[in-house]
Amino acid sequence: MRARDLAVEYPAVSVDSDALEAARLMAEQKLPALLVLDERGEPKAILPASQMIKVLVPAYVVEDPALAAVVDEQHADRLCQALAGRRVGDCLSSTTPALPVADPDDTALEVAALMARVRSPLVAVSTKDKAGIHLLGVVTASHLLHELLGQAGSVGTSDS
Repeated sequence: MRARDLAVEYPAVSVDSDALEAARLMAEQKLPALLVLDERGEPKAILPASQMIKVLVPAYVVEDPALAAVVDEQHADRLCQALAGRRVGDCLSSTTPALPVADPDDTALEVAALMARVRSPLVAVSTKDKAGIHLLGVVTASHLLHELLGQAGSVGTSDS
């Protein structure tokens, strides 16, 4: 099975999209990450839900987790205000890894190795030409696992 066969449509946002709306999209659809497109509509980055949560949590709590126990519920309920007025691009950190991209002809194992190497729940599948990058879809870790487990389930089950 090739990357083009594994690729599926996946929600994407622009670097200029509203960060709060992007967080809502993640939450409502229970997405592990979002595909972020640049100003030209080309794949730019993967924004993991964990990174979005990090934006919500005050820096002083990240630095000293013991402080999280003393923040009352009223203040905790206001965490999402940290996203108000921000763009998705503002939520990408300098440590956000480069977008993992698979070639359409890559095998499932090549996609799995890329995903494991960069520790990303998503891998974009795209082609590149003089006009730019053309996104074919995304391979998610859960879909890849499903396919790999399905292949493994058919191995050794024949009646010979």
